[in-house]
Amino acid sequence: MSKSYSLSQSANLLIEIFTEELPPKSLRRLGEAFSQGIFNGLKGVGLTSPSSLVTGFATPRRLAVFITDVLSQAPDYPVREKLLPTSIAFDANGKATAPLLKKLNSLGYPEVDISSLEKAGEGKNEALYLNVVAKGAAIEPSVQTILEQTLNQLPIAKMMRYQVQQNHGGFADVQFARPAHRIIALHGNKLLQVNALGIDAGNQTEGHRFLAPGVFSIPNADQYETDLQTKAKVIPSFSKRRSQIEAALLKAAGDDLVLMPDSLLDEVTALVEWPVIYACHFDQEFLEVPQECLILTMQTNQKYFALTDKQGKLRNRFLIVSNIETTNPEAIISGNERVVRPRLSDARFFFTQDQKRPLASRVTDLEKVVYHNQLGNQLDRTKRVQKIATQIAKNLGADEKLAHRAAEIAKTDLLTDMVGEFPELQGVMGNYYAKHDGEHAEVAAACSEHYMPRFAGDTLPLSQTGTILAIADKLETLVGIWGVGLAPTGDKDPYALRRHALGICRLLLEKNLSLSLPELIEIARAQFSQKEVQEKAHVADIYAFVIDRLRAYLRDQSVAGTPFTSAEIDAVLSQSPTQLNDLIARLTALRQFNALPQAAQLAAANKRISNILKKTTTAIPKTCSNKLLQIPAESALYKALEAATPTLEAAYEKRQFVELLESLVALSKPIDQFFADVMVMDPNPELRDNRLALLQQLHQKMNLVADLGKLA
Repeated sequence: MSKSYSLSQSANLLIEIFTEELPPKSLRRLGEAFSQGIFNGLKGVGLTSPSSLVTGFATPRRLAVFITDVLSQAPDYPVREKLLPTSIAFDANGKATAPLLKKLNSLGYPEVDISSLEKAGEGKNEALYLNVVAKGAAIEPSVQTILEQTLNQLPIAKMMRYQVQQNHGGFADVQFARPAHRIIALHGNKLLQVNALGIDAGNQTEGHRFLAPGVFSIPNADQYETDLQTKAKVIPSFSKRRSQIEAALLKAAGDDLVLMPDSLLDEVTALVEWPVIYACHFDQEFLEVPQECLILTMQTNQKYFALTDKQGKLRNRFLIVSNIETTNPEAIISGNERVVRPRLSDARFFFTQDQKRPLASRVTDLEKVVYHNQLGNQLDRTKRVQKIATQIAKNLGADEKLAHRAAEIAKTDLLTDMVGEFPELQGVMGNYYAKHDGEHAEVAAACSEHYMPRFAGDTLPLSQTGTILAIADKLETLVGIWGVGLAPTGDKDPYALRRHALGICRLLLEKNLSLSLPELIEIARAQFSQKEVQEKAHVADIYAFVIDRLRAYLRDQSVAGTPFTSAEIDAVLSQSPTQLNDLIARLTALRQFNALPQAAQLAAANKRISNILKKTTTAIPKTCSNKLLQIPAESALYKALEAATPTLEAAYEKRQFVELLESLVALSKPIDQFFADVMVMDPNPELRDNRLALLQQLHQKMNLVADLGKLA
């Protein structure tokens, strides 16, 4: 292969599409798709080398890619293609048939010598094969095709349609994310004659719109990034520009903390070509408004970076990322301060107006808010959640009145002006307004906490009432949406039922709540009067769905840095545990048991017993009769089990799973001897059933913690 590369000139390739300002929220994705599309296309036709590296560029006004060691001509390569069975390829006179000629033509070899075609196979299986050396791809036509394909496949949400004037005077109809003005296609210093988006490629681009306006030439692909930075005030690399912004923000923040969500960093990076950081201020009086409102206003509307002190309290100072570098930034700073003031004033107005009406007075208005056309409005939903939450509180011995009240007002902040303006603040504002209304501290906290966890790894509610309401809220959604036939399928989960199921698992497990999951599902199900929900929301199906989410969660857990294995998880979950709060303890105990010398033997024995019991078609007695035990080995196993049972049951009651599993070691020898001496499936049905009953009792006691047979 190395010899083939030496036969063709290799150089670095640059392709740039220069456009109007591209959509900032999708620029990063567009840049990555463009560079990978070009690289993969070239690699697919053999124009890259093993040492080729790809570098993508994306700025507000350009998408570009730089690829090293690109061949001008790909090496020739052998082609072996099955054509047709010989019986079809040739007529009775041995001449080529029309189907053969048509096949050769479709493959691009219409003039190939028929006699050079290979025959392979015998009898009816004999077929004709094409064996040729194909010409390697040339860079110019390849880039033309690959560029067109890549542009057509970019993840552009909404295309713009426009016309481009051609050299001959006519107009070409074009569609792209934004109008394109220039294209660069350079292989080293050679200009490639390609055309896309109605534009002939050249070697010219444009610099920063304000700091370095005008057109300039890129003489060689290797100079692209350097020339843009030194001559044109453009940092073409999205990742370098983002890193520079992040470092500059941290420096400008000083002793304060700067809030830099990834989405905001990406968006701001997509808005500037030459980032410069300036510090601005807003009036101290705005800090009377909940800081979440001010932060969201600055981030969402203005793309500003808020600052807090070390304790997380908002400063009246914020940072902006400008696209203008100047030694006299006062106009830029004052302009941004002037722009943010009315936004913050709006937030203060909404906050003040909302507080004039208590949350409790908004409850009846929830009737006007549609929840789901088959499940009623938000008031209907609130009443269902109230009943679920109250029952959960009762089961836990918690304050039922607090749970009932929290469920009643938790969704009312959806009707406030602040949440209407900023939906992201739902729950947060409920907490503030509930405190203002004089609600109990737990009720106020629950207004916010019942949304937790919002995503994987999110924190859980701190208050008991918040925890109860979070479970109730998620249960109502899960059962209701499932009941109207909208259970998740494939990758479709519009109501985030998978997230809700995982949230329920985390709340029950991490909060150590001794609640029965099937019972919780049934409590939620009972609150729906809709016939469809009663028919479709089967407890067993929903339970299985939740447990399936739990598997993924448990795979991320570990003991002493070692994650739990699939076999360990399956051993525990196959027992269909009703309570989830002791699962980690079960898994930990199982891990310790598996390290015992007798573990493998006990696991194998358990699996054997499971198989015997599964194959039994007759009813097995509930208990084993001592009087029917004839062989010493079965009597010994019976006595050993009888002796161990009180210890096993006591350990299970106290959730001492390690001690329980260690107690099974005493049964190891009696079990071995039983299978060595006793024929379980005795011809005498009475003896057979009694032995099966003994094994069934043994199996039950062995599997109190987990199905040990899953470890075999």
